[in-house]
Amino acid sequence: MLKPFLGAVLASAILFGATNMSRNGDTDSKEWPEYLGGPGRNHYSPLTQINPENVKNLKVAWTYSMPDSGQTQVNPIIVNGTLYGVTSTVQAFALDAFTGKQKWIFGDKSKNGSNTSRGLTYWSDGDDKRILHAMGSFLYALDAKTGKPIESFGDNGKIDLHTGLPEIAAKKYMVSNTPGTIYQDLIIMPLRLSEDSDAAPGDLRAFDVRTGKLVWTFHTIPYPGEFGYETFPPDAYKNTYTGAANNWAGTAIDRERGILYVPTGSAGYDFYGGKRKGANLFANCLIALDAKTGKRLWHFQTMHHDMWDRDLPAPPNLITITKDGQKIDAVAQVSKQGYVFIFDRVTGKPIYPIREVTAPGTALPGEFPWPTQPVPTKPASFARQAYTLTENDISPYAPDRDSLKMKFKTYKKALFAPPSKEGTIIMPGFDGGAEWGGAAADPNEGILYVNSNEMAWILTMKDTPKASEMSSLSPGEKVYTTYCTTCHGPQRQGNAKSGYPSLVDIGTRRDRAFVSQIVSSGKGMMPGFPMLTADEKQALVAFLFGDEKVEAASEVAASDKTYLPYQSTGYNKFLDKNGLPAIAPPWGTLNAIDLNTGKYLWKIPFGETESLKAKGAPMTGSENYGGPVVTASGLLFIAATKDGKFRVYDKKNGRLLWQTTLPAAGFATPSTYEVNGKQFVVIACGGTKLGTKKGNQYVAFALP
Repeated sequence: MLKPFLGAVLASAILFGATNMSRNGDTDSKEWPEYLGGPGRNHYSPLTQINPENVKNLKVAWTYSMPDSGQTQVNPIIVNGTLYGVTSTVQAFALDAFTGKQKWIFGDKSKNGSNTSRGLTYWSDGDDKRILHAMGSFLYALDAKTGKPIESFGDNGKIDLHTGLPEIAAKKYMVSNTPGTIYQDLIIMPLRLSEDSDAAPGDLRAFDVRTGKLVWTFHTIPYPGEFGYETFPPDAYKNTYTGAANNWAGTAIDRERGILYVPTGSAGYDFYGGKRKGANLFANCLIALDAKTGKRLWHFQTMHHDMWDRDLPAPPNLITITKDGQKIDAVAQVSKQGYVFIFDRVTGKPIYPIREVTAPGTALPGEFPWPTQPVPTKPASFARQAYTLTENDISPYAPDRDSLKMKFKTYKKALFAPPSKEGTIIMPGFDGGAEWGGAAADPNEGILYVNSNEMAWILTMKDTPKASEMSSLSPGEKVYTTYCTTCHGPQRQGNAKSGYPSLVDIGTRRDRAFVSQIVSSGKGMMPGFPMLTADEKQALVAFLFGDEKVEAASEVAASDKTYLPYQSTGYNKFLDKNGLPAIAPPWGTLNAIDLNTGKYLWKIPFGETESLKAKGAPMTGSENYGGPVVTASGLLFIAATKDGKFRVYDKKNGRLLWQTTLPAAGFATPSTYEVNGKQFVVIACGGTKLGTKKGNQYVAFALP
């Protein structure tokens, strides 16, 4: 079943429009035909026009101003001279890739919902050329030439992404902000879900690209009789106390072999698993599936019984390495922990041994930590681990260094230290290590390039209010306490340093309609809460706007969540009084790892802290979101940093060759392509994360 079939290869190439398929399933296209460049998700281009000698001459070739502004994480695709991208309010658009002139735009920014998007999927069969676009909880099939919905697909051009899930998921939050993966005439769709006990089940599903009909489903929380069922308590699949275990980061595919590689996230609730005793397959797994049927071929779990939100954050890389004189087609999965897990692509056998190390057994009452956790022997982690930190690692730039040292002493920081009421240092933090930008690879040389965050976060647990304690709360405050306090705090003051805005006096900044829409559909990092009844939502909005009279008219009880005895106090970064990381630099790194040997070729700080640079501090590195692109000419292109720079490095040694300041920070992965004999590099500049200013441009660079 795992041997390549020529018919399948040809069919996949014809339907997708790909040619010259390489050993790693990537195309040798001079354009950028799918998410992250190709099916191997290697962020790689064979182009050589821009090279180490002339890259210093790059100039802005064109810009495209979106009709809205704000965060955009899009890696645009370029097919047949047309660039397809998404705006910050999730409108799909098409541009002339040579001039940046708009051809069409689809979607109503006032009705699209507010989830982020990382791009689009292209499929073709002869004259039938389609763009698959996820917007809110729907997947649309658009005519690639006109941007108009194809009415024969689903219900007048769209399908509901709840399709095929059990009835309990019908009203639960669900979006897809990562492009789907094509195999022949199927599209396999990632899902972003709630991360709490109200999460929908994270079943992976494949739909027919032509009709929108459901073709197969893989249960990430197994049903009776399925492999892994016993790794949860009985009936977990019914979603009575857990959900998620979803693929939100996207997938990679070996089209020649017909194997889909699926990284999954944690099961809900993220930080307390007392009601999901067991290893919890298939949460936190890399799963190899038969792409045509959804049948499991092999899997590896990178975190057992996750209590730390250690989702696998990005698609794996399909590469070829040489080990002991033998070429091996491999799959490499980066992780938030900073580890790289590498397997034989066909058998699932680890390329380097993976040890099961002993993990602490004590935790909150009712919790059941797994006794061991997997740690690769090679390569070493590309990010520092909490257990290696000492007081000497408190930042020398912190004006409150002494008080930070005192706090540091109180936190738990052993390897795999469980969540606690005292506070547990999570480093790499909740966003990694590696994050959704993922890694680039020179696929046939076996070199992996990954940018990493070096931010410590503090996970602190508290007792969940009991029903008797909630009875004295007003209806809206009851809903707020149940769903909102984790991020925005009990006093609604938020945590701006960690990216969670204050809701105090929200009525002076936003109207009721806007707030009500965000509650339902979510925005940025915030999930939506479509499961709230009309009365619950009315009560919550009234509470936020201080309208007690309207609020009192609705006697409601927030009851959708399964009651858990503990909950997190929020996503809190470990910061100094100036809002800078409390741990010493580097705060971001860029790494080149030779997977043939498991050794590092180079490692450098990535990003600057302007306030410290002005005082003469060396390169500190910074938090970063979005991935790199590498080319056959020896270049590595990357934006991603808080400082708003776009940089080009020599991929052989990490030497900086060129940089420029973008109109807004580019928290996205760039794309590079050739049209009319000219090579371009394009990056989406939306800003807003990490306190950066908003932007609304796609900027393309080329040689004069």
